[in-house]
Amino acid sequence: MSPYRALLGLATVTVLLATVGGAAPGLAQAPATPPDYTITVDRGATGPEIADSMYGVFFEDINFAADGGLYAELVRNRSFEFLPADNAAYNGLTAWTPGAEAGGAGTATTVDDAARLNERNRTYLKLALTNPAGGRYGVTNAGYNTGFAVTRGATYDFSVWARSDSPAGTPLSVTLRDTAGQQLAAPVSLTVRGDAWTRYPATVRATRTTDAGRLAVLAGGTGTLRLDMVSLFPRDTYKARPNGLRKDLAEKIAALRPGFVRFPGGCLVNTGSMAGYDAAANYPRARSYQWKDTVGPVETRATNANFWGYNQSYGLGYYEYLQFSEDIGAMPLPVLPALVTGCGQNRATDDPALLQRHIQDALDLIEFANGPVTSTWGKLRAQMGHPKPFGLTHVAVGNEENLPNEYFANFLKFREAIAAKYPQIVVVSNSGPDDQGATFDNLWAKNKAAGVAMVDEHYYNSPAWFLGNNKRYDSYDRNGPKVFLGEYASLDNKLFNSLAEASYMTGLERNADVVKLASYAPLLANIDHVQWKPDMIWFDNDESWGSTSYQMQKLFMTNVGDRVVPSRSTGKVVQPKPITGAVGLSTWATAATYDDVKVTAPDGAVLFSDDFSGGAGQWTPVEPRGAWSVVDGAYRQTDTAALDTLVKAGNITATDYDLTLKATKQAGAEGFLVAFGVQPSGELYWWNLGGWNNTQGAIQKGAGGSKEIVLAKPNSITTGTTYDIRIEVRGTQVRLFLNGAEWGSFTDDQVTEPFAQVVTRDDATGELIVKVVNAQDTPAVTTVDLSGRKVAGKARMTVISGDPQEQNTRSAEPILPVTTTVGGISAKFTRTFAPNSVTFLRIRESS
Repeated sequence: MSPYRALLGLATVTVLLATVGGAAPGLAQAPATPPDYTITVDRGATGPEIADSMYGVFFEDINFAADGGLYAELVRNRSFEFLPADNAAYNGLTAWTPGAEAGGAGTATTVDDAARLNERNRTYLKLALTNPAGGRYGVTNAGYNTGFAVTRGATYDFSVWARSDSPAGTPLSVTLRDTAGQQLAAPVSLTVRGDAWTRYPATVRATRTTDAGRLAVLAGGTGTLRLDMVSLFPRDTYKARPNGLRKDLAEKIAALRPGFVRFPGGCLVNTGSMAGYDAAANYPRARSYQWKDTVGPVETRATNANFWGYNQSYGLGYYEYLQFSEDIGAMPLPVLPALVTGCGQNRATDDPALLQRHIQDALDLIEFANGPVTSTWGKLRAQMGHPKPFGLTHVAVGNEENLPNEYFANFLKFREAIAAKYPQIVVVSNSGPDDQGATFDNLWAKNKAAGVAMVDEHYYNSPAWFLGNNKRYDSYDRNGPKVFLGEYASLDNKLFNSLAEASYMTGLERNADVVKLASYAPLLANIDHVQWKPDMIWFDNDESWGSTSYQMQKLFMTNVGDRVVPSRSTGKVVQPKPITGAVGLSTWATAATYDDVKVTAPDGAVLFSDDFSGGAGQWTPVEPRGAWSVVDGAYRQTDTAALDTLVKAGNITATDYDLTLKATKQAGAEGFLVAFGVQPSGELYWWNLGGWNNTQGAIQKGAGGSKEIVLAKPNSITTGTTYDIRIEVRGTQVRLFLNGAEWGSFTDDQVTEPFAQVVTRDDATGELIVKVVNAQDTPAVTTVDLSGRKVAGKARMTVISGDPQEQNTRSAEPILPVTTTVGGISAKFTRTFAPNSVTFLRIRESS
């Protein structure tokens, strides 16, 4: 922690402690006025048990979460396997710079030929050395972010696989330097002997501290030197594991005390080719994540083009995931591909033999995790260093598939095979990528009919959605499949988002008999390599910090309790508002033309109109991307590479109106988008036609720079065809018409509940845990009625509060929990909860 962060946290504690005896909201007793809210514990009622595994974490290699993140390897592209197939900007020398010292000379090229290290580690570095006496030639690695982060006095383990055709051997110098060329450690000298691949280890001790180091590997002499798997690891990994994890990140995850770890994804599980990384399939570089690629010695593991636009080395593989889960006391929950791609790809692989191979892989994974050392895969686990079984209990098949029929047919085959050999394993299904809609309903119906044990739900929505859906699981079938909420988050990283999530989590706990597992997602983000926001833990190459959601999740995860104590609350709510605002035109990776935009009242009165005969002077950019211009009397966006463009016009204050226009896709990957209810704050509704690579249409509600799906259905848009669009708005009710036919409708009348609560009991400590969320700008005067329970007069109180627009960053973490001891506790007491706060009161029951 930087001194600034430490001082800021101390200042926060000081301010709050100073107000204990005063009138600070959340700490002082409320005046004798009618309360805004009441919480009443049901006397004698027994609520559902809460499993130790209730809250967990979801790890996916997104945002450079593995290589350059949790995986402690400091060398980027250590095996020279980066290719344009991974990222158009990549090549075999990405992150490497060839160079000479002391008049050295040579050439450096990456090669894929029969001299490679092995069939799965296919590319290596070939140095053709023509050094004069004393000269050296080689390569320097830049690492991740600003470079290698090293600490004075710390030990680092270097290794390289090498072979030389020089009869006398090739001298090799390994040096750590800063960007100015100054040494960060004493150089290490090695001699590569023989024309067979051999691993050469060495120890490096840093003499200075920096976050901008460079690793230079330089060779003397002449001839050909081949290098592969150039590695530098800190000796001080988490739990001192070899091939281990970055300590500060692992410790932040462990501090959450997660009940489970879901891994390895996510979209990278079920996208790309389902074939193996072998000659028969021509070594495909964009494959679904297949666990056998990731085990065994690291130099024999495959590489892959990560779905999120970079290379993944699989140095962090299934063994390491299982080991990490065990190290932090969490249940491992792996996710396997179902041979139906998701995440916008939407393809089913119709290959029975390949399907059977993947089913066998699932069985082999269970053997790898749990089998005896005499079994084939249990033996490999033991050889990797873990003879004892890992105790795997759950396996998930598939992730967010948008082809419900094809997916579920395959899922049933996986489940049948697993149940036949390992009946104790829980096989987890899913409900597609959204919280509602045709795919969601279809898959839930199939899961119920088939008696599936657990269904994985995913959604990323606005704070308003979470504040309005606290009761989502109240109506779920108590005898149906249990819910695994595998991915969720409010669409930003501000405190207000975390408060909305906290409000929702009280509903998860209240329904602990239905919701058995829940994990915020994603877990990690490298600040210089971000593919997705929001994220729980952020980092660069030497620092890490928890978002406001990290602090909120940690508070819930370390104060769960053993069972729910039934309670109810009363108080004010926020009613929905009619849909008003500007209208908008948008594109995503598509060129499109718009014309004859008109907004009329139900009686025909024109509220806004533009046929672009006079230009586009009424329109202003909201997202200033793309190339917008009036062409032949119509408004056209012509840049097919531009994403998320948006222009707006008008300000519709009427609550009832019709928006009509004509739209034509000219070229590109998707369709077109029409916005309405566009607010200066960035909130809007978006009718997305031909989205997700022209496979789906949806109504999306935008807030905080991101969008949640309100309504979705299959849809595609034909290039060159003009479509008539009509959007009929009546207060909070919307009907959508495409070429005169009703396409869909929705009502956005969800009541917002800014106050939420749940009460649980910790059996080990004999404490009631009263959890209160006040996600509004005013204090919440609240009477808490414990229905005659005998309790201590003091309680331990933990509060997270602050400016709802505040967030934690690399330079400061203003949103941190503060714990104090408070009095005034009794069987019935009144307390004022601070604006924009979550409060946990741990109240000890007395006999």
